[in-house]
Amino acid sequence: RADGSVEETGPVGAVQQHGPVHADAVASVAALKPDLCVSGRRDKSVAVCSWRTGAVLRRFTGHQREVTKVTSALDSNRVFSASRDKTVMMWELHGTPGPRQHFPGHDLVVTGLAVSPDASQLCTGSRDNTVRKWDIETGECLGRAAISRNLVTHLCWVPGEPYVIQTSEDKTIRIWDSRELQVAHTFPAKRHIQTCCDASGDGRYCLSSSSGSAGEGGEATLWDLRQTRNRVREYKGHFQTTTSCVFLPGAPALAPSIATSSYDGTVKVWDRDTGGRG
Repeated sequence: RADGSVEETGPVGAVQQHGPVHADAVASVAALKPDLCVSGRRDKSVAVCSWRTGAVLRRFTGHQREVTKVTSALDSNRVFSASRDKTVMMWELHGTPGPRQHFPGHDLVVTGLAVSPDASQLCTGSRDNTVRKWDIETGECLGRAAISRNLVTHLCWVPGEPYVIQTSEDKTIRIWDSRELQVAHTFPAKRHIQTCCDASGDGRYCLSSSSGSAGEGGEATLWDLRQTRNRVREYKGHFQTTTSCVFLPGAPALAPSIATSSYDGTVKVWDRDTGGRG
């Protein structure tokens, strides 16, 4: 649940499935509100759906090529989408069908997208080796930083902090200070391409996931953000590239958990602190 609550809906292993929302493969999904999610597809559209009923509340179109990433501003009605058309667009859940704001400027496909905790700024990354910062209201580019071979794969904003975490095809995870758009820390390079990242709600940890094949690589890694800034733990068990990794919200009585998904067709839930699988 996006709001952190737990709901018992049936026997363990039961899966609720709805009809297709898009005409093509889903590229990205993000929570919008406790009962709503937003998805972006290769069919160039963005949809807001109820995960309870499968109903499509809004559908946004305007990108010229497939959507690569979607995200939303915390406690708002704003949805952001990145695309292979090199742009980012902002949509409003209760607004007009067209985009509320455009963010053009990247030279290649946009592959990273993160909104600041106060919902005033947007950070984007691309295969053009750059990370950019934008004013959400005006669409103005507030900063641009380029690093050779930094093909961005994902971005996430650390809750309550001015820091943005970024994964890259150069196998590294960087922490950017968004105030000056400078690299504040770079974790030791991994053996494989880093595909995704997430930050814990308390800002203490971050996760990254790795590419892999035939049981080599494909792990997720837990990193300390506040003290040693070292690797804390690895989660191994996927046989192909791990494409996504997230911290799961949970009740105080439950052990902290994370989830990973992979090209091997599985989603795994792990105990964050022991590495054991649920």
